Amino acid sequence: MRALVIDDSRAVRSVICRTLAELGFAECVQAGNGQEGLAALAERGPFQLAMVDWNMPVMNGYDFVVAARTRISSEQMKIVMCTTETEAEQISKALAAGADEYVMKPFTKEAIQSKLEMLGLIGG
Repeated sequence: MRALVIDDSRAVRSVICRTLAELGFAECVQAGNGQEGLAALAERGPFQLAMVDWNMPVMNGYDFVVAARTRISSEQMKIVMCTTETEAEQISKALAAGADEYVMKPFTKEAIQSKLEMLGLIGG
């Protein structure tokens, strides 16, 4: 499986990619903001999973989700918001826009594993 990890922190992207590799993902493409993420989708897709931060420069994660869902259905690619945004209103907004799940930072490998199992991307 292939994943797209979008976060403006290189360190966070590395941690997520390492975690996904441990969970069986063969490839992890990184992008520093939503605009780079959309370019990666166009140039290097398809991906089975996108892990997306909310707060980023140029294009934030919410705008990425809205744009990505005009091109790719939830059946084709799962989107997990991985962010410090904890307000219920923000979570609801992301899910309504097309995010499939939500992981709070700081996260654990087990938290990501649990969400990916719920989404059917990895075995339980």
